[in-house]
Amino acid sequence: MEDPGKELFEGVCRGDKAAFAELYDRYSAALFGVVLKVVRDNARAEEVLQDTFVKIWRASASYDPSKGRLFTWMLNIARNTALDVVRSAEYRNSAKVQPIETRVYRTGGDELRDQMDHIGVDKILGTLPPEQREVIDMAYYQGWTQQEIADRTGTPLGTVKSRTRAAFSQLREALKEHR
Repeated sequence: MEDPGKELFEGVCRGDKAAFAELYDRYSAALFGVVLKVVRDNARAEEVLQDTFVKIWRASASYDPSKGRLFTWMLNIARNTALDVVRSAEYRNSAKVQPIETRVYRTGGDELRDQMDHIGVDKILGTLPPEQREVIDMAYYQGWTQQEIADRTGTPLGTVKSRTRAAFSQLREALKEHR
C-alpha cells in the first residue's frame, strides 16, 4: 500500500516549509493523542508535540520508507520524545502520584478517543484481556520496564513477560485483520 504522506514528506525533505505545515496539520492530532497518553498533561503534551515536529524536521533525511510507513516513523519519534520527558527527573518530581488504577488505559476523554480512533488503537487494544492491556499500557505509554511492571504490580517477572508476548501476538493478528 502506498503511504499517503510520502509525497508530502518528500517536500519536507527538500526543506519545503509549506509541506511541513501540511504534514503538521495532517498528523498532529494523532501524534498529540499518543503523546498525551504518555505524559498525561495537556500543556506538557503540547510542548512534546512541538519538540517531536522539530525532530521530524531535523531528521527528515534519515527516514527510510523501506523500513516502515511514515506515520509509524513519526509515531516512534513522538512516543520516544514523550517517554524521555516522563523519565526525566524534573517530570518525576513534578508529577502527581496516582494509583495505578487511575492511569491504566485512559485516553483523556471522548475528544481524544475520537482522535485516536481513526487509527484504530482503542479498538485493537480493547480486544486484549485486561491484564494484557495493563502490561501494554504500562510498558508502551508509561515507559516502564518489565521488571518495573512486575515490581509495581506484584506480578512475577515471567508472568509479565508472558503477558507481553501474548499481547503482542494478539495485536499482530488484530492488525493483520484490520488492514
